[in-house]
Amino acid sequence: MSKSLQAIRGMNDILPEQTPLWRYFEGTVARLLDNYGYRQIRMPIVEFTELFKRSIGEVTDIVEKEMYTFDDRNGDSLTLRPEGTAACVRAVLEHGITGGGQVQKLWYVGPMFRHERPQKGRYRQFHQIGLEVFNLEGPDIDAELIVMTWRLWGELGLRDAVKLELNSLGTSESRGRYREALVEFLSAHVDKLDEDSQRRMKTNPLRVLDTKNPETQAILVDAPKMADYLDEESRAHFEGLKARLDAVGIPYVINPKLVRGLDYYSKTVFEWVTDKLGAQGTVCAGGRYDGLVEQMGGKPTPGVGFAMGIERLVLMLEALDKVPEELSRQVDVYLCAFGEAAELAALSLSERVRDQLPNLRLQVNAGAGSFKSQFKKADKSGALYALILGDDELAQQVVGFKPLRGQGEQQSIAWDALAAHLATCVVQG
Repeated sequence: MSKSLQAIRGMNDILPEQTPLWRYFEGTVARLLDNYGYRQIRMPIVEFTELFKRSIGEVTDIVEKEMYTFDDRNGDSLTLRPEGTAACVRAVLEHGITGGGQVQKLWYVGPMFRHERPQKGRYRQFHQIGLEVFNLEGPDIDAELIVMTWRLWGELGLRDAVKLELNSLGTSESRGRYREALVEFLSAHVDKLDEDSQRRMKTNPLRVLDTKNPETQAILVDAPKMADYLDEESRAHFEGLKARLDAVGIPYVINPKLVRGLDYYSKTVFEWVTDKLGAQGTVCAGGRYDGLVEQMGGKPTPGVGFAMGIERLVLMLEALDKVPEELSRQVDVYLCAFGEAAELAALSLSERVRDQLPNLRLQVNAGAGSFKSQFKKADKSGALYALILGDDELAQQVVGFKPLRGQGEQQSIAWDALAAHLATCVVQG
């Protein structure tokens, strides 16, 4: 017997009963970003491999271990995008939309790909919503990104479940001085470091700060602090960011070990973390990358952004029982029709109602069926009300109206009055 076909491990189907929550989350974010003046951009999911090597850094875990890279038929090395910032920078450079100091406030949504060990909230194909802002260099725009996410958590009911962590990585020069001091410290304790940290000490020493090994973390308690090596410009920028967060009343903690996993960050870095998802605690993260555009061949261009993981935030909404009740039903109204004449009338009547109530979720029964079977389907749909159309209703040009979720007697509504009646009762329901 041949092996049954199934999805690739870590690349999951999102089933119909799951998609309403995804659409709710994505729609909430999209409306919020519209209100703040951000515009959507859509990039390909496949890019030249060189893009990620130049932007993320060749000695990062992502490039070394996690990318899905292959040669196409032309012999070009291509990669499924592991993150969105590099692709967005490539797009704005290619189309020249940041030239002349033009401010761009952009967002995107879509799948990313990393070959990691799949676990709850961490998959090989995962989905992100990302924001990127170009040609604004002050702490005010850093603050705006964080304020927006704070507002989002409020709209979703998640504020009590997340915590904001901040740090500053300084400029490349100050970070270089800190890297030297950190390597000197780590070299004095190299025999006590875990194997992965010993490797990172030689390739990307700041990533040692992000280790999950408890023995190495104990050693790092006495390590040099990035704050002691910040240049005055970075220090003033960080103080400006904190002052703005204080003014809005957003609580935060300074995490000197927060370095992020990508080479291109500078100055501000931040993460929203939670303890509601077990080991996978980061739900939104980002920071400033003022040197990335120039590193990729453009003119010096300040940049800042973040990305949030949709899977993890959907899991949080479910775990904390923050899923809106209306998402549990597929439709608002289910129209049952009995007999061919009634089916023809139902089709015409339903389209007239949709013309008048374009946001009404109205489902017309398909596949005929007995009175009992159609009502069973109406109930399963989660509809608030059933409409009944049979020979008697056709003769009188009325439709039976029956509440399915709560009190109320069945009544007859004239066809011409149906849309107005539904507009009232569905909103109240």
